[in-house]
Amino acid sequence: MTLTQLKYMIAVAEAGNFTLAAEKSFVTQPTLSMQIQKLEDELSVQIFNRTKKPIRLTKVGSEILIQARKIISESKRMGDVVAQEKGFIGGTFTLGIIPTVMPTLLPMFLNTFLKAYPKVNLKIEELTTENIIKRLAEGKIDAGIAATPLKRDIIIERPLYYEPFSAYIPKNHRLSNSTKINIEDLENEDMLLLEDGHCFKNQVLSMCSFVKKEENSRFDLKSGSFETLINLANEGLGMTLIPYLNTRNLSEKNIENVIHFPAPPPAREISVIYHKSQLKLQIIEALKDSISGVMRGAIAFDDVQIITP
Repeated sequence: MTLTQLKYMIAVAEAGNFTLAAEKSFVTQPTLSMQIQKLEDELSVQIFNRTKKPIRLTKVGSEILIQARKIISESKRMGDVVAQEKGFIGGTFTLGIIPTVMPTLLPMFLNTFLKAYPKVNLKIEELTTENIIKRLAEGKIDAGIAATPLKRDIIIERPLYYEPFSAYIPKNHRLSNSTKINIEDLENEDMLLLEDGHCFKNQVLSMCSFVKKEENSRFDLKSGSFETLINLANEGLGMTLIPYLNTRNLSEKNIENVIHFPAPPPAREISVIYHKSQLKLQIIEALKDSISGVMRGAIAFDDVQIITP
């Protein structure tokens, strides 16, 4: 049994196809198939059911896949142990960021981080919170940036900053003349929210203590875009809540529709999260310092401030 055979097996399990797995592994299909056959012969089991399309793992194959991922993950950690011991900040680091944070946060810190740590090869993926947790558990990413707390036993959370909520209320709305807005002013019926699966939606629902029900809405909206929600609000279809950093990118016309909460405003906690067994702690610390640094220098308006730990 070799690490290469295990990597090929994982590739086939994820692709569901020997040809695609071979392409992603940069080997010929016969070579990949031969190595997997050797692995099956050595273990005296059939890992894949080749009669189905896409190819499926057998029951024992699914169990072997779990162990294979652990072995590959642990093999990669040897270099991390050495790097951490030497205090070396470099190498490949894969980071997942949730969709409601990535567009505003990434431009603020990425260039600064890359200049400060030129030996880090940073790979960034936009992922939902659940996918970040899943990939952390599988060892496919090194860390994530998400709204917390998540309360997952395998995850360590390091707060980066606390981002206030702001209300986007168009001119024709019942609250448009307000100078400040309170949580008690919000109503279920006219609140435009992101589609299910976005943690920002869950935070708003929790904060406002209501549940969006089909019978309370004139239409069923499924959107992952704050821009869409703002455009719908401008058409008279309701109001929405947006994170503070998103308000900084609004047009001069739309910024007039932003109303803030009185201090202290409701806010979401944004953290860097990683698996308890993670060893690339020196890169995580550098990432945390870079983000916290730019957040401390972030320009605030209308007495709205981003709080850093």
